[in-house]
This record gives sequence, structure tokens and C-alpha cells, in this order.
Amino acid sequence: MKLNGKMIGAESRLCAYIASLPQRDFVDATRHRVSQALLDWFTAGCSGSSLAAASTLQQLALQLIPAEGAAPIFGGGAAHPLATALCNAGIAHLCEIDDAHRTAMLHPGIVAISPAMALSTTTPLSNQRFTAAIVAGYEVAIRAGEALGGEHSGRFHATATAGTLGAAAASATVLGLDADQIHHALGIAATQATGLWQFVDDGAHEAKALHPAFAVRNGIAAAYAAKLGYPGARDFMSGSRGMHALLHGNGDLSCLDKDLGVTDRISSTTIKPWPTCGQLFTAIGAAQAIIDEHDLDPQFIESVNVSIFPQALRIAKVDWPSKPAETCFSGRYCLAVLLTNGRLALDDMERPKLDNPDLLALAARITIAPEPGYASAFPDRRPATVTITLKNGKVLSAMRDKRQGDPEAPFNWEQLDARLRDFNPGMPETRASAIAGWCEALQHSPANARFSNPEKDLFGTA
Repeated sequence: MKLNGKMIGAESRLCAYIASLPQRDFVDATRHRVSQALLDWFTAGCSGSSLAAASTLQQLALQLIPAEGAAPIFGGGAAHPLATALCNAGIAHLCEIDDAHRTAMLHPGIVAISPAMALSTTTPLSNQRFTAAIVAGYEVAIRAGEALGGEHSGRFHATATAGTLGAAAASATVLGLDADQIHHALGIAATQATGLWQFVDDGAHEAKALHPAFAVRNGIAAAYAAKLGYPGARDFMSGSRGMHALLHGNGDLSCLDKDLGVTDRISSTTIKPWPTCGQLFTAIGAAQAIIDEHDLDPQFIESVNVSIFPQALRIAKVDWPSKPAETCFSGRYCLAVLLTNGRLALDDMERPKLDNPDLLALAARITIAPEPGYASAFPDRRPATVTITLKNGKVLSAMRDKRQGDPEAPFNWEQLDARLRDFNPGMPETRASAIAGWCEALQHSPANARFSNPEKDLFGTA
């Protein structure tokens, strides 16, 4: 495509589309999905805010950016918007319940919403521009993740790479940048986009929350740099030294600008039903189906065999956790808890009883193995078969390749409202109702009205 005699690439078309979002009349389905995404973000952030790791993130953010500010932080207190955005993105990722995208292989909500919410405390916005910023962050993060593909996501944490671009897009939209400035912002962000999975191999799982935290920090910085006139790489994804070439991209580059405006990528995300790594969801779902159908007593289980898509074990590879940060990456632990208790709760992940003899005994009878025949279905489908053999010889089996919370099986508002309370059992009802009410109200508010920030006490008290 040419404009004024010059070739226009996919990056330019994407940025022009993002720049047009504040003038778009969003359909009701997209506005509803933005409200759902906000409720998911609050659910994840409030859940993580009571953990010791949240306090450490807050200390880190305030040491890096000690300037005063009024942007509220999950758990209480307030800080400069840059510090708050960094901190909230990390806190909302601590419990692994923030939304995800199965083909982009990343967590889009924390990188899109965290900067928009923080920057909105100092930048007057309309409801329309705030909504556009959220949609923009999701659109760019997901499209970039899809373009980079599965080879990339197996080597890099896409929330940190493609997520940096999403954070830059959300920030640039809040700041009112035009298409050319947005292009520069994404080009600058691309040079800062990285996130190695090596922490999994080295047992440094606590550092995972820093990936979205730093992605948001770098995305905001890129948007401000572009606003001040700094140039960015034009072919940041498709160039010979762009992200696709150098970060093991093997996805379809046309994903960057294919069918722009046909559907909003925010509507293609997955909201998590369990507080664990999404790679394990189909195995957990299959086991849950068996539990729901049969009255299982774990002492009568002879063996549990799980056949799962091989890509799951690149990330969820912990055999048995040695600390809370590893629980959500251990299929044997998650299944042992589920089969023992009949449910998998947040407390099981954050305050695990790792030396519980009953759990250890059952875990010793659980085998998880890759099924090569399932590999080709990934990432759109993530097959797993769970086969439970009882001591009386009876065999129970279930297979799942889609997950509750996927676009084909979405949560409704009432379920998300209940999910907020399930993942935050100690939250006062008045606060839970206020959070859900604020998120729901946005979709019904006039687009041209001034955006009203949520009350600080919805984030918690210091």
C-alpha cells in the first residue's frame, strides 16, 4: 500500500488504526468486554496485594521512582503514575489469575490496563479515550504476540516482549499521540522488549512478576519519549533486525494488520478459572470433570496418568514445588490438591502444605507425560487427557482441549462478580460491590463524559 508515493507497511497500518480508536464508536460487546477486563484486573490485583511479594514490589517501585503522586497502588498507598503502573502490573500477576491469550501466549490485561489506570490520575480523559486506551493495549499486545508466534513464546515470555508494545500503545493513547508518534513509541518500546524463560530453569519463579512490571515501565517511557520527539524503529517487527527476526519469531507477520477493525482482540482473551499456570488448565478441567461425575475418594486412587500437549511442559515443568512461587507450575501438585480437596483454591497456591503426607502419597501416583500427537493443536487448542485408575480396577477418563473462560466458553458478569469474591475471600462486601459496580458502570457511561477514576479505597488500605 502507498501513501503520498511511499510504501506503507504493516506497522504503519497498525499504528494508524490505533490512532483512530478514540474516534471510534465502540460496539456494546467491546464496551462490555472492557468492563469485564477491568473487573478481572481488580480481581487479580486485589488477590496479590496481601502477599509479601506485593510489599517487595512496592518497595522496588518507590525506590526506582521516589517522586510523590496520587495514583493508587493495590494494597494501599499511592505513588507517581510510573511507579504505580509498574507496581500494579507486577502485583496483578502474582497469583497467576490475570487474563491470558491462547494464541498470543501472553497476559494482555496487566500491560494494557495498568498504565492506562495509573496515567489517568494525572491526564484528564473522556470515557471514550480511556476505553480506547484499553482496547489499544490489548490490540497491539495480542497482535504482536500472534505475529511472533509459538517459537518465540517458547523462548521468551511474550508478556514481557509483545507486552511492552501493548503498554506503549495504551500509554500513547492516553497521552493523545497521533499515528506517527504512536509508531515511534512502539519502535522505541520494541528496543526495550525482552523477557527470558531462563528463570524457570533456574528456579527464580519469583522474578516472573517483574516481566509485566518492567514491560509497563518501558512502554510508558517509550510513549513519553515519542511525545517529546524521539524517533523509533519503523520496521520494529518486520525489519531485518526487528523483533520477528531476532527474537525467534515464526508467526504470521500479517497478524499485525490483518482484518483491523473487524473484531477487537480484547474479545478473544481467556479469563482464568483457576489460580495456576494456564498451560495446565485443560488437565485440571479434565480432572474436574471426573470429580464432578464420580464420587472420588483419593485413598482409592491407584494411579493418575496425564497426557498433555508437549508445549505445556516447557513452562509448567516443576515436578514438585519447593516454595509457593512454584506451585502454579507443578501439574502434580495442582492435581493432587484438586483430587484431595475437590477444588483448587488460591490459598492452596499461596500457602501450600508441601509436606502434607496425603498430598505426597497421591502425587507419587500421578504421572504427567507429553503426548506428541497433541502438539499440532497448540496454541489454539491445548489437549489433555486424564486417566484415573482406581484400586478396584475401574478406569475413569476425560479429555479437554478448550478451557472455561476461553472465548467459546466465556464467563458472564455474575460469574465474574462471584470470581472476585472467590479469589478475595477476606474482602469486605462493600468493597467488592463497589469494585464490581465501578467496572460495570463504565460500559453504560456516556462516551464523551469525563472519565472518573475509582476511589482509592477500592485498591485497599495501607
